[in-house]
Amino acid sequence: MSGRDSLRASAVRWLKFNAVGAGGIAVQLLALAGLKSGFQINYLLATALAVEAAVVHNYLWHERFTWADRASGGSWLRFAKFNLTTGIFSILGNVLLMRILVADAGLNYFLANILTIASCSAVNYLVSDRFVFEEL
Repeated sequence: MSGRDSLRASAVRWLKFNAVGAGGIAVQLLALAGLKSGFQINYLLATALAVEAAVVHNYLWHERFTWADRASGGSWLRFAKFNLTTGIFSILGNVLLMRILVADAGLNYFLANILTIASCSAVNYLVSDRFVFEEL
């Protein structure tokens, strides 16, 4: 593959990643609102649970769409790698940033969650591309 083709393939994959991520954002925000407002769960615990819901959603779509050319048949090992890397980074990053933005900066929990999602995206892409869905 030429450098230009490789760049184009990377750009397409990044767009796919973000399309899946948009769906994950919807899952996360709906779960967060339901857990926090509906069930009155503490915003930090609700954030962790909502992020995990988005992680599972995103893994399933990344396996079948974003990195379909690197599919491994949906192995449990790959799912574990995804959860232990992007999942843990997302949960820790989101909870830590939520604590800072809500408790310290006084932002609304919903707005703060949107900001935390954006901050974790680039790292999640790199970890997914280079480690979880690595070319064999």
